Amino acid sequence: MMKKDEINRYPDIPGWLADEEGELLYRLAMECKDGEIVEIGSWKGKSTVWLAEGSRAGRGLKIHAIDPHKGYDGKSTLKEFKDNIARAGVGGMIIPVVKTSEEAAKGFSKPVGLIFIDGSHEYNDVKKDFELWFPRLVDGGVMAFHDTLGYDGPRRLVNELVYKSRSFRNVRLVNNITYAVKAENTFPDRLRNRLSLLIKRLREMAIRKKG
Repeated sequence: MMKKDEINRYPDIPGWLADEEGELLYRLAMECKDGEIVEIGSWKGKSTVWLAEGSRAGRGLKIHAIDPHKGYDGKSTLKEFKDNIARAGVGGMIIPVVKTSEEAAKGFSKPVGLIFIDGSHEYNDVKKDFELWFPRLVDGGVMAFHDTLGYDGPRRLVNELVYKSRSFRNVRLVNNITYAVKAENTFPDRLRNRLSLLIKRLREMAIRKKG
């Protein structure tokens, strides 16, 4: 079994995922006990490998990697994705789903224990992903979103529908990933989530000043 600090021995897998973010995905997948693990937006497999290795270190749940694999240049990324996960030795842990998030959701009836949303970063698209998959997330399951500092769509979505929600506890930010546990929260939970949002907004302000 590959140790988590060895996973990045495949640094040539393209992707915009910091090591700290990969380690978070590894831990969340390793700790997932109930429901399926779903990834929206796999591209060429960088984050998928982290999820698969984490799951293999835990309960061995398969990763449903959902992506239409239509590259930015119009060329399919599916072969490169499959080559990368095979080379990393995790091909057997992953179920590629070559569909859009909406298409995949229509035929997905299993409960979800962990979902990582990293598809289109347009606000309406991120919101649609949230609305499609949140009902499928089990109580106590984890929802995570990438690029919640650097892109307006994911940033706005989590600020509005995660940090301020009555349905999430323990909202946290690791590098550029916001994640939270699905659970009906209490007033103290909501105060902690709002404090976390304040800290996040201060980071956003600092980033804008640097830019």
